[in-house]
Amino acid sequence: MVIGRILRFLAVLVLVIGAGFPLYWMLTTATRTTEEIFSDSPPLVPDPGGLDLGALGPMLGWLTNSAFVAFGTTLLSLVLAVLAGYALSRYRFRGKGLFGFALFATQMLPEALVVVPLYAIFLVVGLLNDLGGLVLANTAFAMPVAVWIMKSAMDRIPIEIEESARVDGCPQYAMLPQIILPLVMPSVAAAAVITFFDGWNEFLFASTFMVDKEKWPASKGLASYVGEFVTPLGTVMTAALIFTVPAIVFFLLVQRRIVSGLTSGSVKG
Repeated sequence: MVIGRILRFLAVLVLVIGAGFPLYWMLTTATRTTEEIFSDSPPLVPDPGGLDLGALGPMLGWLTNSAFVAFGTTLLSLVLAVLAGYALSRYRFRGKGLFGFALFATQMLPEALVVVPLYAIFLVVGLLNDLGGLVLANTAFAMPVAVWIMKSAMDRIPIEIEESARVDGCPQYAMLPQIILPLVMPSVAAAAVITFFDGWNEFLFASTFMVDKEKWPASKGLASYVGEFVTPLGTVMTAALIFTVPAIVFFLLVQRRIVSGLTSGSVKG
């Protein structure tokens, strides 16, 4: 028993070190000069006093833009996914199979393939150089995945629960928000993680549609630090670290909701 606990502890320790090492190395690189990084014996201990936050420039504004795109994509995708997932799970209608296949088919198209058509559409409707346009573009690719996650979760909920709710007087319009949604919150959290990271990591559409530098998301702003002849590695790693931390924090917060939701949705017999 003791040996088993020790082995489990060592396994968890190895996983934690493996997961945290990239962040450690980013912090170490961010606190050193280019000469120290490429020296024969580069320092292995980070020096917080060596962080050059002043060289980041408009990084805070870019992070705000990324947060707008990520949370906007997450919110819009989840609302549409919950409604569409419930319709696919509970209702029969003409074209249901075709609609489900169309959602699946969107994942077969690479984003680069639709950049030019989307550019033409956004030019006509006035969404170029607009963060709202990035939200719509990312939702188009993230929402279908969230729909299938929600449909699969709702398929596992017995229809008898809804029938009992109707007997108790629950109206049809309240069935989804009051009965079904609390039971699928772990799946909602899982879909939120996927859609959030899809919006947070936005780069391709931003590189094509966004012209004003102050409207860039952080991913595009981070790429701008890479120069043609000179790349300040310390600045790049500092920006990369700042760009990574909010995403990690969001994942950890939502992960707690996923774990707690596994037991909060239980039904009394």
